Amino acid sequence: MQEFIEAISQQLIEHWIKLITAAGFMLLGWYFGKRRESQKWRNRDFLDRLNVSLNTIEDNELRIRTLLEAAGETVFLNKAATAQLKIYAAKTSPGKPIIPVPAADRWYYLNAVLNEISERFAEGLLWADNGLPVIKQKYLVCLTREAEGDVRTQKIRAMMIRKDLLQNLPREVPRLEKPHHRTRWQTLQVMAETFTRQPDDFLELEVAIPGVTGHNKQTLPTCTEIPAKPERDGSPRIEVLPAGP
Repeated sequence: MQEFIEAISQQLIEHWIKLITAAGFMLLGWYFGKRRESQKWRNRDFLDRLNVSLNTIEDNELRIRTLLEAAGETVFLNKAATAQLKIYAAKTSPGKPIIPVPAADRWYYLNAVLNEISERFAEGLLWADNGLPVIKQKYLVCLTREAEGDVRTQKIRAMMIRKDLLQNLPREVPRLEKPHHRTRWQTLQVMAETFTRQPDDFLELEVAIPGVTGHNKQTLPTCTEIPAKPERDGSPRIEVLPAGP
């Protein structure tokens, strides 16, 4: 036993500098990690999260509702892809909320968002497969980061809006549920203008909503993907259509 204790003591004497150095680096990593997280909280910086936001106008009132929110890594399935999207998002500025994703990467990010939406809202597929009625509606999705100062939290937001609504936004500002929603109205105006000249920034999908019958009074949206014409860069373009007959 004495020999064992002496051996341990000898190892500590010979390597104490290495042990202290390693412990020091661990403490420094912990300190700077906590400091970085505290700074992100103060700045309301949550760019590592993806929010899918439904935008609509009802009774001349702009309404904003979250369809889903998840960590970026769970949607894009890759830390490097998530980190790169944050770099692209940092290039947005007030009045320019659409994330400038290069054409070579755009489809992969938008398709990942599409897959997340499809997975969350799949009931209509089964309704249509069983010959039950579904309601169809076309939507547009694009990736944004609203950089205006009155935005409460900084997140990457996949804006979702009916295609016919985006193409026919009212000229006058609708009523706002909250004053800071004026930023969202400005974002929608930028999206409408961008879609007319650069539609490749958007993904078009058609949602199938189960109709109300005596069997089920709920109406939950769903969508599924089918191959469509390729993008300009040669990658396949994905559109979403209802799984109807």
